[in-house]
Amino acid sequence: QVQLVESGGGLVQPGGSLRLSCAASGSIFSISAMAWHRQAPGKQRELVAIIVLRDSPIYADSVKGRFTISRDYAKNTMNLQMNSLKPEDTAVYYCNASIRISAAQGFNSFWGQGTQVTVSS
Repeated sequence: QVQLVESGGGLVQPGGSLRLSCAASGSIFSISAMAWHRQAPGKQRELVAIIVLRDSPIYADSVKGRFTISRDYAKNTMNLQMNSLKPEDTAVYYCNASIRISAAQGFNSFWGQGTQVTVSS
């Protein structure tokens, strides 16, 4: 089984910073893409940032210049450094990864349970 576990969410004032982490564990042969998504109340889930293999990260326009995604390929972990946070960044943030559990199988998408980020004064 594969598990993705997020950590680092919480309450922060506007203009503040938070760092989210995601750790993938279990039967992992390889990981191609790792990404952060978020879902605000009453809205659809949206892509925040993604790294595919060792390509340059891609960010949603709404977070460019404020958020930074990074991966540790040896540890199967991923971080999201969020700076200059705004109230509109409030959402549940989900870790997502495309993982192959053996050489004989293709990639499947796995999700974490989500971590709440609230930006409010």
